[in-house]
Amino acid sequence: MTVVQRRGSGRVANVVLWVLQVAMAGFFIMSALGKFTGSEPAASTFEAIGWGDWFRHLTGVLEVAGAAGLVVPVLAGVAAPALVALTACAALTEVLLFGGPPVLPLAVLVLCAVIAWGRRDATARLRALVAGR
Repeated sequence: MTVVQRRGSGRVANVVLWVLQVAMAGFFIMSALGKFTGSEPAASTFEAIGWGDWFRHLTGVLEVAGAAGLVVPVLAGVAAPALVALTACAALTEVLLFGGPPVLPLAVLVLCAVIAWGRRDATARLRALVAGR
């Protein structure tokens, strides 16, 4: 009976992770669109950073790549920690540049960390595949 319950809960967890991955991919695509078009608050945020439009566009490209990785099963376990790092930088920027609480970046960071944890087996499989094992 416990094996059946574990399999059932494993399926539920997998579905929940997929829903979360698709939602986060959508979030990052929308965020990247704002960076590519230069709409607010992206334009003023990157202006305040002082690194120019190239950095805003680079961040948008990283967000699109991360979003794509979240919906490719073999890459999801790698994309999620990369997005954790990206959103950690966003949270630091929010605190250091604007002095505000980084609520949204931290919430996104936590959700990406949940995905990374849930897809750690995929990360191990990818590592083994790259290593040729």
